[in-house]
Amino acid sequence: MSPSKINWYLLFKLPAAWFTGVRVSSINSETCITKVRFRWINQNPFRSMFWAVQGMAAELSTGALLMSAIQEQNRPISMLLLESHGSFVKKARGKILFSCESGKEVREGLNKALETGEGQLCRIRSTGRNSENEVVSEFEFVWTIKPKS
Repeated sequence: MSPSKINWYLLFKLPAAWFTGVRVSSINSETCITKVRFRWINQNPFRSMFWAVQGMAAELSTGALLMSAIQEQNRPISMLLLESHGSFVKKARGKILFSCESGKEVREGLNKALETGEGQLCRIRSTGRNSENEVVSEFEFVWTIKPKS
């Protein structure tokens, strides 16, 4: 799964993320990095990035990593977001990178789901940093993964 394929997917399936500037920057089996730049379309009244745009970028970093791992399995597996939690440390201005480095946890959850045939919960974190490498927000998402019968 390449960043360009995921970004095209955004345009057609998640247009709100695409129009606000959320993009996948890089993805491999361990890490997914998304980016979003502060612009007029994603601002809040406090001259920083709206929290929901940060949430979309963070969720995409976790969801794309999970989708990529599922695609590698070449078996039908469903995924659904169950919970999300976010904390905001600093105003998000400029270019923000969200990094999810949970490839190992994702694969462990998938393997357990495939072994047991039962749904599994997968807690995945994403951290947003500005161009000075300062944390601006942190998110945790709980995804359910289950083999389709």
